[in-house]
Amino acid sequence: MSRPSETRDSVLVVGPSWVGDMVMAQSLFRLLAAARPQQPIDVLAPGWSLPIVARMPEVRRVIALDTAHGEIGWSKRRRVASALESYRQAIVLPRSLKAALVPFFARIPVRTGFRGESRFWLINDVRPFDRSLLDQTVKRFVALGLEPGEPLPERLPEPRLAVDASRQAALRETLGLDPDRPAIALMPGAEYGPAKCWPLEYFAELAVNLGQRGYAVWVLGSQKDAEAGAVITRNSEAQNLCGRTALADAVDLLGMAEQAVSNDSGLMHVAAAVGCYTHGIYGSSTPAFTPPLSERRHIHYRALDCSPCFERTCPLGHLNCLREITPSGVLKSIENARTSLNLS
Repeated sequence: MSRPSETRDSVLVVGPSWVGDMVMAQSLFRLLAAARPQQPIDVLAPGWSLPIVARMPEVRRVIALDTAHGEIGWSKRRRVASALESYRQAIVLPRSLKAALVPFFARIPVRTGFRGESRFWLINDVRPFDRSLLDQTVKRFVALGLEPGEPLPERLPEPRLAVDASRQAALRETLGLDPDRPAIALMPGAEYGPAKCWPLEYFAELAVNLGQRGYAVWVLGSQKDAEAGAVITRNSEAQNLCGRTALADAVDLLGMAEQAVSNDSGLMHVAAAVGCYTHGIYGSSTPAFTPPLSERRHIHYRALDCSPCFERTCPLGHLNCLREITPSGVLKSIENARTSLNLS
C-alpha cells in the first residue's frame, strides 16, 4: 500500500465497465500524463480490466472493484474506499450514481464528473454535459481531464497499448501460428447483441477467400464466441482461437496481426490501439460515436434510413445494415489497405 505522501497529489480515475470504453479511456490517461507529469494516475476498475490497463504506461496501478453488472454493492464500495490513501482528485467517467460512491466514501476533496442519476451530492466538481459538443465517447472522457471551460484539444491523444514481444513469441509456439504468412484477425463477437454482429456466413466466406490468397486467419474472442469461431473456420484453414486465449493474449496477438476485421466491439478498439490496421463493421451502432481511434482503419457502415437504431436486435427483422456489407467488399478493402501500406 502506498504511503499518503505518495498519493496526496495523485488522481484516481473511476473507469468504465466495457473493454472498448476502457481502451478509449487511455486517451484521458495520456492527456493527464502530458499535462500533469508529476501527478500519478491510479484507476479504479473491474478486475477483468487489469490486463488491459496494465498495458497503459500512463497508469501507476489498478484498484480492482468487482461488483456485478448493475450491483450497487454498498459494502464492497465502502471496503475499497476505506483502503484508499488520500487523493487530490477523482475523475468519475461513468455517469451512474454507483460509480461516484467510492470517491465520496473515500472523502476525496475534488470529485469530477458529469451530471447524472441524481448524484449532485456525490460529485462536487460538476461539468456540463453538452451532447452536441461531446458527441463521441472519447471526447466525454477527455473533457473530464480538462480545466473548467478549457476547450477540447484539436487532436485527441489516441490509445496506444503496449505489446509484449516475449509473450508474442510464446503465443506463436503454443498456438502453432505460422510466422511466415501475414495474419488477418477476425473478431465475430459483440457483447451488446446480434444487431452489432456481421453474419457468421460472411465471416466464413471471408476466411476462405483470405486463405486462398495466402493469409493466415485467426478468429479471436472469448469462450462465448467459440461456437461462432467453429462455424467460421469449418470450411477453411483458419484457426479458431476463441476461448483459447486470455485478454492479455488478444492484445499481443493483435499486435502481430497485419489487419483485423471486427464488429463494433471491445476487441476492435484493442486492435486499433496496438496499431493493427482495423476494419470496423457497424450495424445498429455508428462510427460517429465510437470509431476505432486510429488513422489505420477502414469503416464499413451502410448508413441506412433506419441506422443507427442502437437496438440489441434488429427491430425490423432484416439486419440489412450488416447484410449489405458484403464479404467481397471487405476483402477488397483488405487488399487495398495492404497496397497502401506497402505490404504486398
